[in-house]
Amino acid sequence: MSQPPKNTPQIPPEKPGVPRIDGKLLLIWVGVIALILSLFYMGGGGGQLPNQLTISQVLKYADEEKIYSLKVEQDASSGGGYFRVTGSLSMLDTGKDGQQRITEGDKFSAAGYLRDDDFKKLRSAVAPDRYSDRPASTMLTMMLTSILPILLMGGLFVFFAYRFFKSANRNALGFAKSRAKMLSRDKERASFKDVAGCDEAKEDVQEIVEFLRDPKRFQKIGGRIPKGILLVGPPGTGKTLIARAVAGEADVPFFTISGSDFVEMFVGVGAARVRDMFEQARKNAPCIVFIDEIDAVGRQRGAGVGGGHDEREQTLNSLLVEMDGFEGHEGIIIIAATNRPDVLDSALLRPGRFDRQVYVDLPDIHGREEILKVHAKKIKLATVVDLERAARATPGFSGADLANLLNESALLAARKNKKEVEAVEIEEARDKISFGRERRRLMDDEDRRMTAYHEAGHAIVQATIDDGLLPLHKVTIIPRGRALGMAMFLPKKDILGQSKKQLLNRICTAMAGRIGEEIVTGDFSNGAASDIKQATTVARHMVCDWGMSDLGPVAFGENQEHIFLGREITRSQNYSDDTARRIDTAIHDIVQKQYLRAQTVLKEHAQAHKVVAEALLEYETLDGAHVHEALKYGEIRTPVVYRPLTRRERDADTAPVVVDSVPLPTPDAAPNPA
Repeated sequence: MSQPPKNTPQIPPEKPGVPRIDGKLLLIWVGVIALILSLFYMGGGGGQLPNQLTISQVLKYADEEKIYSLKVEQDASSGGGYFRVTGSLSMLDTGKDGQQRITEGDKFSAAGYLRDDDFKKLRSAVAPDRYSDRPASTMLTMMLTSILPILLMGGLFVFFAYRFFKSANRNALGFAKSRAKMLSRDKERASFKDVAGCDEAKEDVQEIVEFLRDPKRFQKIGGRIPKGILLVGPPGTGKTLIARAVAGEADVPFFTISGSDFVEMFVGVGAARVRDMFEQARKNAPCIVFIDEIDAVGRQRGAGVGGGHDEREQTLNSLLVEMDGFEGHEGIIIIAATNRPDVLDSALLRPGRFDRQVYVDLPDIHGREEILKVHAKKIKLATVVDLERAARATPGFSGADLANLLNESALLAARKNKKEVEAVEIEEARDKISFGRERRRLMDDEDRRMTAYHEAGHAIVQATIDDGLLPLHKVTIIPRGRALGMAMFLPKKDILGQSKKQLLNRICTAMAGRIGEEIVTGDFSNGAASDIKQATTVARHMVCDWGMSDLGPVAFGENQEHIFLGREITRSQNYSDDTARRIDTAIHDIVQKQYLRAQTVLKEHAQAHKVVAEALLEYETLDGAHVHEALKYGEIRTPVVYRPLTRRERDADTAPVVVDSVPLPTPDAAPNPA
């Protein structure tokens, strides 16, 4: 086992047998005691308050022998002669045997001056065992009984006020302190075994770990380890997980911080935190500093609106100087992660600061299988579950999506009281993640009929013109997400690029839903709004970005996928008005031709369109194989596994019940809804 570095701070072990004092608990007990004493003092010791008499009334009761008990106490504060008298009066009580007895009655108290004769009279008025003559109270006893609770409460107030102001001052001065956290060795860490689906990125960061373990091997030939590595990729691809794996594998201190931790409401705090973070890193060098979501602090300078002096820009300037300034930072390796590299400042991306950019892309089929195997270790899977088939059926899924896939399948299996996760739960979870959860929305017969013919139009056109890249998976009129129905298409492989023919097929399929409504009802609804928007977007990209029109291979305008305020607000149109009209005409022509094409396909297969639509009204969900049977045979021959819901079940918001377990041929594909 490798030894920890010399500069790593060690936490001293606690001494055995020495209990730790909880300061907060001690303060609570002190406060409770002070409260009890103060209540006791203000309440006069508790109990029922006696009647207040005068000394002459007490002497009169003594002459009449009506006093049962007496207690006489001299008050030292009066200078002598002044006494406090408390006691109780006598009363006659008739017992059960009919005899009368003298018992204790009402209590009383009195205060005043007593003479020697008065003492004799009081002492002779009661029995000796019911008379007490306490010594005079001293100043010390008075202080303990009256002044001590006040002093104790005042001391607690001063103590808490001191703690409050001390904490406020410490927090005010602590704004400039870095919030970077150093991971301890006893904390559970990830390793490179937990990272799957991004082998190239793992190899790039693994060089850092090897250099830190054996730097001489690289220095012999003049090699220099990169000072900074920027992890770039879509969300959920494992950028933070790679950094955690580096922390687990590297035997050096590892600091982690988020880009938003530098941002504060006070001027100059972000720059001060950057300097403090690098100061801590220099004390523990060699070490690794990981900055997550660096785009929060590393955005391009001069792009803001409202002035040149920006607090964020000062923080970025401090970061640039610390990463590769006059002093440098030998032994400190910076790893940062972002999914918006387009907004980062160019000075931050130059060699010497971030020498290497590692792109963490979505995993391919082999990467997805490895990721599923990693996450499947925590889930009880049935032995018949084929993770390779699940990987083929999920193109476009990120590592986070695959982890969520297995988690959702486990929740579904637990809801069905199963002990293991089977393939049907994985497929159901995939549809839920890709297309949304089935919702039981009440629809009347007219809405269900229009939805059925709309979705049947999508299914028939796609099944007819598909070239095998995007086969039909399912078609349903059960609402999912925000859609009342859906035709699901699952690609057979990872789609890395699309040809012009495939893009035109997408537009044609999108137009088929509106045509399906119009053929049957003679009218169309606004249910095709998302289809029209999708078709128009694809057509605009074909004309303006991909050069797939008569205007030639020319790019018109800039890509607006990531709008950056300050850069896009001043962007001007870089083509003429005549070109803009030609662009609009080209987009319209593409969409209109595919609309007429979809209309022709549905007219040629009107019988299959009607069969599929009526089957949807009866069964609500059909498989892709059923649509192909309707096109080939004019009828559906394979049994349908979904039982339609009755009106009562739809009103009661119940889920569909599977009545047949006949396996249907499903394409080896993955969710990618058209």
